[in-house]
Amino acid sequence: MVLSINFVVLGKQDIASNFGKKGTVTDLSLYDRKESDIIKTWVTPSGFPDKIQPLFQAINLAEYVIFHVDKLDKFTGEQIIALDSLKKEKGILSHTFDVDESKLDAMIKGTVVAKYTKVDQDKIKEEMDKLEPISNDGPSEIVIDHCFDVKGVGTVILGKVINGKIKQYDNLKLYPAGIDVLIKSIQMHDDPVEESICPARVGLAVKGAKPEQVGRGDVISEEGVVDVKSEIELDFQKNPFYKSEIVKNQGCLVSIGLQIKAAKFSSISPLKLTFEKPIVCKKDQIVVILKPESPTIRILGRGKIK
Repeated sequence: MVLSINFVVLGKQDIASNFGKKGTVTDLSLYDRKESDIIKTWVTPSGFPDKIQPLFQAINLAEYVIFHVDKLDKFTGEQIIALDSLKKEKGILSHTFDVDESKLDAMIKGTVVAKYTKVDQDKIKEEMDKLEPISNDGPSEIVIDHCFDVKGVGTVILGKVINGKIKQYDNLKLYPAGIDVLIKSIQMHDDPVEESICPARVGLAVKGAKPEQVGRGDVISEEGVVDVKSEIELDFQKNPFYKSEIVKNQGCLVSIGLQIKAAKFSSISPLKLTFEKPIVCKKDQIVVILKPESPTIRILGRGKIK
């Protein structure tokens, strides 16, 4: 059985090219390498800092963080807040020689980043090689990050098995659309496989859904595993650096898994969000509220779905 490990590379993103071969490139860039029976993938939010959305999507695709800080600016601060908001506790922290370590320590104090293993930049790979695959055996669930039409194959979906395992010829559902899909074939690292276990990155040829029916953040799973909702309630914690008031009917963007969806505040206490289009979610899933057009702080706060 082929195992998988997924990393997000933040800070100086171009170090990802030292670790793996470049594959898919959009506002997310993917690099991978197979080492004996482990496929390692590194994702970078190549659309960040111009856009904040890819930052949250890239972090959500990874079990481990590699944070190589090359400057101490507001975007480094945003990455620290993003990691803390999503409670990504497993990571490696390093910095370039011109970064003031005491200032960096002050920036990460009290956040999950302070728990990361701190190494010199030439020791990142050595530390990374010590990290073990993390799996689970829940019901089948795949989150989608890319989808396209391939001539002679049909709809091809790229994504990550976030729960359990999937097998060739599985009949599953695509959410939020609720469409039945058949897994015709599975590839890992361009090799055909009959099954993949969490947290594998997979390429799936599917029957039943057209590319225009599939969006980033959509989920393929067994029935009854996820919820489809148009309104959610959160146990909300405002980002202390966001100074503006949050008011009823104010618009925002919401990060849930790989979904980035437009919503408005339908209630402030308790905090409720109403979405323009249905979302896929689970109870206790972490949600981050974003204001991409804000010139200062783009992260309003976080909460878990009640």
